[in-house]
Amino acid sequence: MFMGEYHHFLDDKGRIIIPSKFREDLGEKFIITRGLENCLFVYSEDDFQRIVHKLESLPFTKKDARQFMRFFLSGASEAEFDKQGRIHITSPLISYAGLEKECIIIGSGDRLEIWSKNNWNAFFDSAKDNMSDIAENLFDGVDI
Repeated sequence: MFMGEYHHFLDDKGRIIIPSKFREDLGEKFIITRGLENCLFVYSEDDFQRIVHKLESLPFTKKDARQFMRFFLSGASEAEFDKQGRIHITSPLISYAGLEKECIIIGSGDRLEIWSKNNWNAFFDSAKDNMSDIAENLFDGVDI
């Protein structure tokens, strides 16, 4: 399981260091794609294949299914670590996520998320005051 928050810098060549504690779980090759809320999702190959399998089970006759598959899969690219533990992020993904110099890498269960500092701070500031309500709605009637 991926968890935690880490601050790293994107270099001029579109590379960023992934925290060492995440590298083994991602494997030698992994997938980076567009995420939701203008961040990037990073999946191990196995986890990405599970998601693709679920997406393929959706009816292609549904417009929402087609649109989401296009959005999610068209930005996907295979990546691997260099000797310094960096990954290269493609320019379309950098642009989509608004990545600049300082980035935030968070563990989010089955994936990593890469956020621009500005997008992460805006998301966090808007979400933090609603967490009690969100938790109540999500876990209503569920034993934790």
